[in-house]
This record gives sequence, structure tokens and C-alpha cells, in this order.
Amino acid sequence: MGRAFALSVLLLTVAGAPAAGQADSSLAGARAAYDSLDYAGAIRLARQALAQPLGPEELISAYEVLGYSYGAMDSTRRAVDAFRRLIFLAPDREPDVERVSPRITSLYASALGQILVVRRLRIDSASFVAGAGSVPIRFELSRTAVARTRVVGPGTDLVVDSQTVAGAVQVAWTARDAGGRPLPAGEYDLVVTAREGEREEYSTRPVRVRVDHAAVDTLPLLDSLPGYREQPEMVTPPRDWRPLALTVVITGLASGAFFALDNKSLGSGPRTAMISVAGASLATGLGLSLRRPEPRPSPTNVLYNSLVRELLARRNAEIARENADRRRETLLTVRPVR
Repeated sequence: MGRAFALSVLLLTVAGAPAAGQADSSLAGARAAYDSLDYAGAIRLARQALAQPLGPEELISAYEVLGYSYGAMDSTRRAVDAFRRLIFLAPDREPDVERVSPRITSLYASALGQILVVRRLRIDSASFVAGAGSVPIRFELSRTAVARTRVVGPGTDLVVDSQTVAGAVQVAWTARDAGGRPLPAGEYDLVVTAREGEREEYSTRPVRVRVDHAAVDTLPLLDSLPGYREQPEMVTPPRDWRPLALTVVITGLASGAFFALDNKSLGSGPRTAMISVAGASLATGLGLSLRRPEPRPSPTNVLYNSLVRELLARRNAEIARENADRRRETLLTVRPVR
């Protein structure tokens, strides 16, 4: 039925159009009659329009008015027949649930379940490395059938997928040829053909897509490893208070011994000298302890830095090898052509 009806539509479309003005007038009158709830008048004018040569959009509008009007008049069989023809012409067109009654929506669904059509064929835009990604192709089947998805272009006719499915379907397309190579850049037509046994076959209108090539971005070499920082190899040790402590201990012991053996007959001279020597010793010890230490190598930091540099060198070598592989790859961008 699908092929016969499509042929009849083609013949109507390419026929002469001497009565095009009359058909447009009848079609406009049919719409106006439906809007004013004159369903019998809408049917009469729509059928008058269908008797004239019509373009695809006019045919769609005429069968839509017929289906709505027959549905409103409870003529189930005729409404379903009009919707079947409408669905063949425009499978993605559906009744507006906010403008028509639930009965009309139900009749449309009944007509849809009686015929085989592919609906809502679409493809998303996507970019991926050839061989490591895909772009989804989505469509819907009104009945269970063998759906074959093909990509056709200059010198290309590839079957992307063939399977028995129904309802919502998603196919992954890798944009590669039969040999696994990326398809040449250019425009291609995407077509889905559904076949139900030997009785019915339906093919969608082609959806044009464009395939573009680009180089894969390379990775920059690293200057440092994330989370790792080199440590200073020359470090200044903390102040050493041992000279002062040692001076205090020695001076204390010497002073204690001196005063323990002190002979008062010696006079105050030795005592004064002893105090001066003790003070000078303490000052010397304090000076040695307060002096800023000289930086010296830190074996721990030297070893740590050596390990970090080794890891950095290994990671950069891995990046260099990965970049060499990336330069041999192709970035594919697939997008629908509006």
C-alpha cells in the first residue's frame, strides 16, 4: 500500500495545475468550515480540493481536515482511512491534543497502528575520534518490522544497521566505511527503510548530514606534576642553642668552684676577674647560638626531588607517545544539515 499510495501522490503532484486556484479556494473553505463546526461542509470542500492537483502540503492539509471532520461526526472508518493517508504523507504530524477531542487523537493512534511508517528520524550533532565514538540515530517504527538504516553519498552506500524492532529505536553510527576508515568529509543522506514481511515497505525521506574532519588536539607537556612540589635542596638548619647551654654549664661549674674555694684574704681582684671571665664566656656562647646557621644540603629533599623529576620525565614521555598516536587519528564531526 505504501508504494502505491506514494505513486499516486507523485502523479497528483506532477500533474498540471490549471485548477490550482480552485483547489486552494476549496481547501481554505474546508478549513474555515471545520473551524466553524460545519463538519459536513468541511468534508465536502476537502473532497473537492482532493479532486484537483495538489502539492504535498495541500494534500496533507486536506486529509487532516477530512480526518478531523469525520472523527467529529463519529465516522470511524472514514476518519481512520483519512488519517492513514495523512500519516503516509507526513508521519511526524500529529493532532494537537489541545485543539482536538480525545476521540480524534484515539482515531489517529488507531490509524498509526494499522500501517507501517518510520517516524521522527533525527540525528544529533557529535564530535569524536574515529574508531572511538559514534553518533546516535533515532527514529520510531509504528509496527514491528525489519528496519535498515543506510548512509548514501558520493561513491558510498553503507548499511549502518539492520534489525527487527518496533517503537523507539536508536542506532549508533561510527561514520566509518566498510573497511573501518573514516568516511571522507562531505554531505551524506541518511535513510531508514522498514519492511514487514513481503507486504509492506516504507522508506523515510533522506536526512542530510555533513561529516567534517579535523586534527585531534595534542596534550601539552608538563612543567610539574599536579600535587607534587620540589623541595629546596639547600636548607637553613634551626638555631643551635648548644653553645650557649654548654657555656652556661661550664661557667656555672667554674664559678661555683671558684667561690667555694675563695680565700677572702686574696681581695676583690680575683672575684672581679672571675665575674668578667664568666660574663665574657656567656656572651660568647650567646653570640654563637644567635649566629644564623649556614645553609646546607638536605639529603631527604635531594632524594625527593630526584624522584619527582623522574616521575615527571616518565609522564612527559607517555604524553609524547600519546601525542604521536593522536597525530595519526582523525576527529570526526557529524551534524545534520538544515
